Amino acid sequence: MQLLTAPNLSAPHGFSTRLGGVSEAPFDSLNLGLSTGDEPWRVAENRRRFLAHFGVAHSEVCALSQVHGRRVVEATAGWFELEADGAVTDCPERLLVISAADCLAVLVHEPRRNAVGAAHAGWRGTVAKVVVELVEQLYERYGSRPAELRVAIGPGIGGNCYQVGDEVIAQVVAAGFSSQVYRRDTAGYRLDLAAANRELLLGLGVPAAQIWTSGHCTHCETELFFSHRREAGRTGRMWAAIRPLSL
Repeated sequence: MQLLTAPNLSAPHGFSTRLGGVSEAPFDSLNLGLSTGDEPWRVAENRRRFLAHFGVAHSEVCALSQVHGRRVVEATAGWFELEADGAVTDCPERLLVISAADCLAVLVHEPRRNAVGAAHAGWRGTVAKVVVELVEQLYERYGSRPAELRVAIGPGIGGNCYQVGDEVIAQVVAAGFSSQVYRRDTAGYRLDLAAANRELLLGLGVPAAQIWTSGHCTHCETELFFSHRREAGRTGRMWAAIRPLSL
């Protein structure tokens, strides 16, 4: 199993790729999602491998029913039942899981208080500013200030590939994003989700040097990632996960 990690995060974490599982095409091979038609026993084995990497049990996982919104909750154990797009915790026995296949997973660690957060940010979650809510919840619940945060923005569909229509860009503009996060071309608009979320984080006071972006595009890198858009929905899902350090 191949996981990507961010050099600025000291908490246990990782972004899965499509490599190292037992699923067959078109879900080959480390598909961690049950929603698109893969055989459940294969997904269960893939999930077992993923959780084994972190040394956690099924009962220690906080996996959300993601709804492309802004809601961020304090993590409780559960499997895709609680509707939210982000969670925070300072409990080392809790693994936060985000599922994606083009949308971004954003992971956060604040070392002094050993608090972590995770958020799911597609274009709707980005416009809703879910990462702003994530940062605010870390401060309100644990006293973690933006200047203390280390942030990792994982793989997602890149700005050169993510074509969107006028209606999406209208919402991006209305939400106050700068023109640096999108561009117009002959086919319409291209939207850079990573740049948009980085812009939000910088606006909150997270230092630029403490924000890491993977630079990977799920749409382009066929051998390494699943892509909902590239495969017209019939593809697997990747997970990003983080938990506080065991002190």
